[in-house]
Order: sequence, then C-alpha cells, then structure tokens
Amino acid sequence: MNILADIRDLFFPRTCVCCGKLLSSQEEGLCISCMASLPMTGILNAPGNEVERRFWGIYPIERATALYYYARGGLVSNILHGMKYRGRKLLCRQMGRIIGTELLGSGFFEGIDFILPVPLHKNRQRDRGYNQSELLARGISEITSIPVVTDVMRRIHNNATQTHKSAFERWDNAEGLFDVTERAHSLSGRHVLLIDDVLTTGATISACLDALKTVDYVKISVLTLAWAKS
Repeated sequence: MNILADIRDLFFPRTCVCCGKLLSSQEEGLCISCMASLPMTGILNAPGNEVERRFWGIYPIERATALYYYARGGLVSNILHGMKYRGRKLLCRQMGRIIGTELLGSGFFEGIDFILPVPLHKNRQRDRGYNQSELLARGISEITSIPVVTDVMRRIHNNATQTHKSAFERWDNAEGLFDVTERAHSLSGRHVLLIDDVLTTGATISACLDALKTVDYVKISVLTLAWAKS
C-alpha cells in the first residue's frame, strides 16, 4: 500500500478528465471505460492515408497519421481541453506513451532521428507553465527512445487561439508563425517527426513545414494525437 498516494488522493482526489469519475490507483488521467471508448482512426502507418493527403501539394512529407478522431464535445475534446487548459501535464505524457505504444509495431517510427514538438510562443508557455505538444513528444520518446529537440524552431507570433476560427482564418492566423533557429542546421539530412495535439485544417503544421523547408535535405513526418476529420 502506498500511504503517501492514499493521503494525496484523500485531499486531492484524482478524477477522469472525460467523465469525472474517481480514478483507481491503477488508472492515470483516464478511467478504463473512457479509455476503451476513445474513437481510434485505425490509420496507423497506412501509406497515402487521409492525414497524409491533407499535406499533398504543400510539402513532400514522408508519412503522417493521427491516433484518434476529434469531435467537439466528445471524449477526445475533453482530453485536449484538460491537456491545454486544466494543467494535466501527466495526462499529456500518458497520451504520448499511448501513441508510442500503439504505433511502435507499425513501422511508423522507423528511420526517424528526432521528435520535434510544435512550439508555443514563449509568453504563452510561461503563462501555461508547459507546452502540451512537448510533453506529448516526451511521452512518445519514453516508448521509442527517439530524442526530443526543442531548440531548432520557435514561434515568433503569440497569435490568438485557433479554436473558434474558420478554416480561412486559421490559415491566415498561422502565416509566418514560425521560424528556425541557428541550431536548425543539425536537422540537415535527418528525418524529423513533427508532433502536435490536434490536426484540424493543417494550418499550424503547414506553417511549421514552411519554416523547416529552409533546412537542406530535411525529411519530415507528422503525427498528432487527434484529427478533426472534415
């Protein structure tokens, strides 16, 4: 029996981010019931899938996938809200480990040299205290042992949230959003995996691709926890 854990749970009860149910000692951010109900895309490493096709004509990415479908008000929406706005840092890492475990046997991670989370603006990261995409990436790294790099790209505009914007507004809001640092030369000739929490229009990821295309011979793949299939 873990007495300290019992005392913590007595004063600070852990609840499922989706349904609010008290979690058992074996459960982390999600209860078993909600975990089993999450809508998986089933794409895994299927070549030419719909997520990959989202970037055709924008950048010649190597491969792309997402683990879950996103729907407003659904279970995955609750997870993303908890990760971003409710301080659920452990949940971010947990979901990263789940991504890593689900995709490990598919060959998706083969040949990837670095994991690159989509950066937050320094002011927003300071206010939030963390970058949920970076914690996702670190959870994936725990499973794959692929190193995470956070010093090669930066967000140069602290733009407004994309949540309530139209597709056109999302693209307009993301234009020129990122640039690369002097450390980006270390990616030359390497295969990097871009990580973000959710893919909607693809505007944010495309802005990252636009910044990274200045690096010679870099290969890029894309992975998100969720995908808002249109």
